[in-house]
Amino acid sequence: MTREEKAVIIDELKEKFANNIFFYIADAAGMSVNDTNRFRRMCFERGVEYVVVKNSLIKKALETTGTDYTPFNSAALKGFSGVMLTNEAGNIPAKLLQEFRKGGNQKPLLKAASIDGSLFIGEESLESLSKVKSRLEMIAQLLGTIQAPGKSLASALQSSGSKIAGVLKTLEEKQS
Repeated sequence: MTREEKAVIIDELKEKFANNIFFYIADAAGMSVNDTNRFRRMCFERGVEYVVVKNSLIKKALETTGTDYTPFNSAALKGFSGVMLTNEAGNIPAKLLQEFRKGGNQKPLLKAASIDGSLFIGEESLESLSKVKSRLEMIAQLLGTIQAPGKSLASALQSSGSKIAGVLKTLEEKQS
């Protein structure tokens, strides 16, 4: 690979890292071609871009992001690396990895992840990453919490109002 080709790949990666606030680095070494194709298809179906790139190129692209990714150098940027990128939700790649492994596959393994600039290193982070709520889920939960007291009050007033109307109607009938 020539320097120009490497520069093009680094520029593409820089753009991908700039445009995707969630990314995971996974190790898919040793997977069969069939399993790799199935994994790529699952990524595509869930809106996750999966690219396999040399570690040195990933490192150079990460150096330009403005975030300190040096902890990734020793832990994640060794051996075979595939990068999973998404803007949808930070937990989608983690859930995808877990779901893919339910089929009896041991790989891909999580090497590292970046969720809104927070760094997670190692396979042991996968479970907690899968439970991270997306921005939309958090907004929905917040709105539900905000609306709950108002709905309770409206419901109480409505039921009280119908009781009062029933009492007034009964009194009116008695007077007639």
